[in-house]
Amino acid sequence: MTEKKTVKVGGMHCATCVSTVEKSLKKLDGAIDVVVNLATEEAQIVYEPQKIAIDDIKSAIEEAGYEFLGIADGETAQYAETLKKENLNRMRLRFIIGFISGIPLMISMYIPIHRTMFPLHYIQFIISTPVFIYLAYPIFKAGYSAIKNHNLNMDVMYSMGIGVAFIASVMATFDIILNKEFLFYETAILLATFLTLGRFLEANAKGRTSEAIKKLMGLQPKTAIVIRNNREIEVPLQDLQVDDIIICKPGQRIPTDGEVIEGMSLVDESMVTGEPLPVVKKKGDKIIGGTINKNSVLKFRAIKVGKDTLLAQIIKLIQEAQGSKPPVQRIADRVVNYFIPVVLIIAIVSFSLWYFAFGQSLHFALTTLISVLVIACPCALGLATPTAITVGIGRGAELGILIKNGDALEVSEKITTIVFDKTGTLTSGKPEVVKIIGFDKTEKEVLQIAGSLEKNSIHPLAEAIVEKTLAMGIKPIDCSNFETVEGKGVKAETDTSPALVGNKNFLLEHKIKISPEQESVIKKIEDEGASVVLVAFDDKLIGIISIADTLKSTTRKAIEEIKRLKIKPVMVTGDNYESARIVGEAIGINEIVANVYPQDKAEIVKKMQNRGEVVAFAGDGINDAPALAQADLGIAIGGGTDIAMESGDIVLIKGEIIDAVAGIQLGRKVMVRIKQNLFWAFFYNIILIPIAAGVLYPFFKISFKPEFAGLAMAMSSVTVVSLSLLLKKYTPAARKMVG
Repeated sequence: MTEKKTVKVGGMHCATCVSTVEKSLKKLDGAIDVVVNLATEEAQIVYEPQKIAIDDIKSAIEEAGYEFLGIADGETAQYAETLKKENLNRMRLRFIIGFISGIPLMISMYIPIHRTMFPLHYIQFIISTPVFIYLAYPIFKAGYSAIKNHNLNMDVMYSMGIGVAFIASVMATFDIILNKEFLFYETAILLATFLTLGRFLEANAKGRTSEAIKKLMGLQPKTAIVIRNNREIEVPLQDLQVDDIIICKPGQRIPTDGEVIEGMSLVDESMVTGEPLPVVKKKGDKIIGGTINKNSVLKFRAIKVGKDTLLAQIIKLIQEAQGSKPPVQRIADRVVNYFIPVVLIIAIVSFSLWYFAFGQSLHFALTTLISVLVIACPCALGLATPTAITVGIGRGAELGILIKNGDALEVSEKITTIVFDKTGTLTSGKPEVVKIIGFDKTEKEVLQIAGSLEKNSIHPLAEAIVEKTLAMGIKPIDCSNFETVEGKGVKAETDTSPALVGNKNFLLEHKIKISPEQESVIKKIEDEGASVVLVAFDDKLIGIISIADTLKSTTRKAIEEIKRLKIKPVMVTGDNYESARIVGEAIGINEIVANVYPQDKAEIVKKMQNRGEVVAFAGDGINDAPALAQADLGIAIGGGTDIAMESGDIVLIKGEIIDAVAGIQLGRKVMVRIKQNLFWAFFYNIILIPIAAGVLYPFFKISFKPEFAGLAMAMSSVTVVSLSLLLKKYTPAARKMVG
């Protein structure tokens, strides 16, 4: 037996930090899988609880030089958020003080007489020292922890860069080996300032990547009004129990999942389902915790509480998904393993070449050494994938599209074929009356007689007729002597005449004549793929009711968009081929696999995969679960069963098939953004490290001042995070089609 825990980790700044924490946790005996997310500052660990306790996880993180902030639940998240705000405030104060002191120091370095004025360098020393200690302390502290734990990370590199600049300045001030040419005070101060500013901007931007989770967590009210001992009392949300009777007043958030037992009201479900319009909830309807009751009192029975509610499950699913890594992240992970040693070599080689081989001054050689040390940072590489995943999955949640892992994102851009289950996926899965044809009676009279007889039947076609009768406000007539003949129909006596409702054979058995014209109408309805219910009254056929499983409102548009994406749509169904063909023609699907038993759906997917196709499967029922699991990308309709949702890689809360297309488009957009992020992360380092090392100096006399190198490094991370944040505004084209 294994357990999965997500814990908050403090003190991580770059990709090497992620690697260090992962390695430390993987060393634990009983650790099965570890994924650390720099963007959310969380570590997911799958482990054997009989071998590992939470204290062991805590010790491993702290021994690696980082902070263990607790398990990522609501309380810990709030505590971590408080610490983050305090840290941001400290960083803001540090870089403000850094600029206030660093800019005048930089100006003083360009005063022509400063090197001949005896006291100026001492004044610089006196001003710089306390400011430098204040600015650099967190960097040196992190660097020391890294070395202590045998970890070579960017804090070590930064410490070396700013340390060399400041120590050289002190040595020059007091004429220890170096002369006044080596005054780098403004470099040391501004470099530490830009490093702090970069981390501030990065941390501030990272905090915005998880806003979707924060919004969802904020949906849960703190209390609920329950009826106990015939009295309304207010209780904390955590005290709710299944089967509690709860009162929700207008304007309040519904505290937990339930079933309405009294009242009718409009409920705003937009924050959970992405559906902008409120929906009517009445007796017997399910309601979702966290949604808003708009205009009337609802009394409902709690059916799920605490961690079992839909909202809690969505939050958990998103948190786990945001912590996952798609295979593309392995590129960055491999680079990071060699990055810092390579940069150290470049820094040392550039210093040695300029000073020993090319005869440049020690001042110039030191400048290149410091610039290379601070400009090269794998932070952007470490942030490229997790920030895009975090924002993209959060955006999906806002749209009612739950993406359960990073692999689903990467597969989405490779899909060649999407297989749709027909019933409940492309269609509503519920028979509806689509046409009423009267012969000797009006349509309303035909429906009144049929509804009066069928109200005592539990057949799905009978339920469709009764529902249509109620919807049209038709009052049933009194009937007696009901008799149901299984597989054929029902008969009864009215006050005036006998009545029959059923199939053609049922009426023929009772000597009801069907004219050639009526036969033609029946055949036409059957050719359209609908079921035919005949209604006879007073020994005559008085009407025909056409009943069909209607298409979902967005099905046609979804198939159009799928084709536009160059993905082949396929329909599988247990229906006969002719009925399936009619539906396929109506929505634009040419490839149809009919007469399929539930257990065969997964095999059909497997055969397609064996032909080299990358297959997505969209379905909703228990019998779809094997196919959802077999497919390269399983898309579960949220209105379906729990087991289907568990098997899917993408879950559509609203149950609209257009969201399957939107999910694929969102996945592709996130992958594009990840690749853009990786490009910029590599671009910054590939272009700027050689410039910092001085490759342009022989040709253009261009060199990189260390403080500007620090600024460029900071901007690389800010660029990557900012690109990821643009996903917050992305709306898939499929969603735009339906508004």
